[in-house]
Amino acid sequence: MSLSVEKLDGSMAKLTITVPAEEFTKAITEVYNKEKSKFSVPGFRKGKVPQAYIEKMYGPIIFYEDAANKLINEYYPKALEECDEEIVSNPEIDVEQIEKGKDLIFTALVAVKPEIKIGEYKGVEIEKIDATVTEDEVMAKILEEQKQNSRSVPVEDRAAQMDDEVTINFDGYMDGIAFEGGLGENYKLTLGSHSFIDTFEDQIVGKNIGDKFDVNVTFPEEYHATELAGKPAVFKVELLAINAIELPELDDEFASEVSSFDTYEEYKEDVKKILEVKKEKDVKREKQAKIIEKLSESAEVELPEAMVKYNQEKMYDELAQSMMYQGIQMDQYLKIVNATKEDLLERVKPDAIARIKTGLVLEAVAKAEGIVASDDEFNEELQNMASTYQMEPDKLKELMGEKEMEMMKKDIAARKAMDFLVENSKEV
Repeated sequence: MSLSVEKLDGSMAKLTITVPAEEFTKAITEVYNKEKSKFSVPGFRKGKVPQAYIEKMYGPIIFYEDAANKLINEYYPKALEECDEEIVSNPEIDVEQIEKGKDLIFTALVAVKPEIKIGEYKGVEIEKIDATVTEDEVMAKILEEQKQNSRSVPVEDRAAQMDDEVTINFDGYMDGIAFEGGLGENYKLTLGSHSFIDTFEDQIVGKNIGDKFDVNVTFPEEYHATELAGKPAVFKVELLAINAIELPELDDEFASEVSSFDTYEEYKEDVKKILEVKKEKDVKREKQAKIIEKLSESAEVELPEAMVKYNQEKMYDELAQSMMYQGIQMDQYLKIVNATKEDLLERVKPDAIARIKTGLVLEAVAKAEGIVASDDEFNEELQNMASTYQMEPDKLKELMGEKEMEMMKKDIAARKAMDFLVENSKEV
């Protein structure tokens, strides 16, 4: 195989890959052996028609496409390994020469990492962010724990009140016609949770077990089901049960049940410490975001459209994988959000551009400051990754290519560059 690289305008490049003629001939024969059972020719048993006879009948090009695809899939990754440029997009493949007995020549039009010019990155001014944990925040966390440890008590001698958990049947109508998704049976709903649209929950307050009544609501203008958005509807509701939610007392007994502490004061102090650690991390992330936003806005860079599109596709795939972990197929998700793949790709485009610029800015800072990943940092990262995949670090390292390991080191350097920017920022 031979490779030539032609740099083009706009951070694009054309890779020309030449595969030796003997490899193309070999690939054609492999395709023939795979496909020969599909040919039926009088005078020959099925699967026994000679390759030369098939090529004479149908023309030599009959096996070209599959043979070319096989070699492109094999040799394009090899070309990437040899290429000194950092490719940041999927390729646009074009076959330049394809003829039996001759070299197979194909080209790949790709985006390469663009140059970026950043302004002064030391002493970036950002608005001061208060990291103090307030008494209200501590109590909110404790009350959340209190609610999680509540118990539900059936109520039969009074009407429904806010904070009660009720069980209802409901059936929704629009213009007198039942609509899809508007039916529910034995549905548990906490009044005041704002789980349902508009004033649905408010209209249950004051009703008694066994009551049947209408609930009038208007769907939000931005409702995911466009046929319902902004329109009035009536729900026929039957109240089946009422349960009062009883909260435990905030005392030493509560503290000992929900934590390892014997007293409520010790537990409360621990909650505060946990919130302080979390808030420090949140503040750091917010500082990082503000710094990167400023540097990205002032940076001079021309992003090739192919690079942006590649990152849009990556973000779409990440979403698809996230949905899969939740047991939702992507076609189901698209129906839920009433969108097409093209809609989602367009929605994530600003985030894709921001992600690209963030990476380029951090790489530029790391280069300017000589920030690199040490061997210890790389090995620690490898150990963490190996633990995730339940593998031995050495085995994982064997499976990784040089480019994958270099990418890991760049990721570590980027995180260190981000820490450098935060440490050298100015709060105003």
